[in-house]
Formats: sequence, C-alpha cells, structure tokens
Amino acid sequence: MKILVIGGGNMGKTYARSLLRAHLVNQEDLMILERQEEKAAELRGQELGTIYTGAEACLAVADLIILAVKPQDSAALFASLQTYADPQQVYLSIMAGVTIQSIQAGLGVEKVIRAMPNLPAQIGLGMTSYTASDAVTRIELVLVQNLLNTTGKAIYVDNEHSIDATTAISGSGPAYVLYFMQAMIEAATEMGFNESQAELLVAQTFRGAVELQMKNDLTCTEWIQRVSSKGGTTEAAMHTFRATSVFDDIKRGAHAALERAVQLGKN
Repeated sequence: MKILVIGGGNMGKTYARSLLRAHLVNQEDLMILERQEEKAAELRGQELGTIYTGAEACLAVADLIILAVKPQDSAALFASLQTYADPQQVYLSIMAGVTIQSIQAGLGVEKVIRAMPNLPAQIGLGMTSYTASDAVTRIELVLVQNLLNTTGKAIYVDNEHSIDATTAISGSGPAYVLYFMQAMIEAATEMGFNESQAELLVAQTFRGAVELQMKNDLTCTEWIQRVSSKGGTTEAAMHTFRATSVFDDIKRGAHAALERAVQLGKN
C-alpha cells in the first residue's frame, strides 16, 4: 500500500514518522507532498519517504491520502488535487472543522475518514477520534485505526459532531492544561522557587495526578475530596477557584472552541 501525506508540517511529519516506526509502510511506499520548496528540501534530508512539490507526480499512485493541512487552506487544496483524485482512494483528513461532505464534494471522492488528533501525538501519547463515510469498507477502517494508534490512542465515533467536540476537548485541550500549568509555575516563582524548580514541581504534580486518576476507579471529584481536608490548604484554594468561577470558565472556553470548529466547517 502506498501512502501519501499532504502537508509537511508538524502533524504531517508525525504521521510519517509513526508509520515508519510501526512498520505499517516502508520508505519506498511513503510519500509527502509539500508545496513549499524550502520545506520540501528540508524534508528530503529526514528519511521520510519520497518528497514531492506537485500532486501530479504522486496523488494518482497513492492508495491512502492523509490531508494534514490547515483548514483555511482546504478550498485551494481541493482545487489543486481534484484533477488527479481517484474515487477508489481513501482520504484521511485531520483538518479541523472541514466536513466529510465538503471533502467529498471538493475532491469528487466517496471514501473519506475524518479524524481529530492532538499535539501529544508527536510523542506517541496522542488522543484521536475518527469517523467515516459509508463508502469506507471495514478493512479500510481497521487499517486507518491501526495507523492512528501509532500516535497514541484512537476511538471511533458515530457522527461528525463528536469530531468537532473532540477538537474542543482533546484537540485544543493540551493548551488548556499548559495554561493552568503556566499559572501554577508563575505562582511558584512568586513564592520563591526558581524557574527550573517551579517547572519540575508543576510538571511532576500534573504527571502524578493524571496517573493517579487513570490507575484507579475514583472520579476526579472523589480525588479532590480526598485531597481536601476540612479547613486545610487545598480547601482554601478550591474555595477561591469556585468563588471566581474557574470551573465554569474552563467549560465556557471548551464550548467556544467547539463553536469555532463548527464555524470553520461552515466556512
């Protein structure tokens, strides 16, 4: 099977490296299409398969095409690919907000899988949800699931609304977590720790809390209750968070991300 990754940015390179590392494809059967000559030249030195700058030389021979470009570039992308697209090819899109129907119409194809990964896919700890058009066969879907699992964990969802919701939760989610971490790091430095100490304190605290939650059956609320002693330090912090509506603000932020994902699809 020949696989073509369109887009030589971070996610495009992540998928290329993950596919090669998992031996799902070899160098000879992996291609990357990167239109910017400077980026293409850089990619050629990274042993990521064959690098192209034009679709005419690579699209027609690919069995699976991964669309890893910015959603705002989708219209121009479709226009440049449509002449060479084959209805029997499978297209896997990670473009936020761009619907399966838009991809089908833009390329004149039927077999489309839409997925939403996140940044930790770069280190094999990604979270991806995906769904597919009816034309995609079970065998093709299993193949793509295996591909997505090379970057972390993947779940199949029944409808595209869940893909937009994934964009708002796990897609944008790492930024929410890092935002909270940065606030804690700054608080730590204000308390007298140097930058290195503050970063270690916060990073290990987050890592430990996540592992604790994942390896036990207690809910987040139950863990908070266990940590919070009546009249203690944790309770004082939680009281402040509740008084300033931090919990609701986080939810509002996630809903704003969802609205933007839907808007991108309409545009």
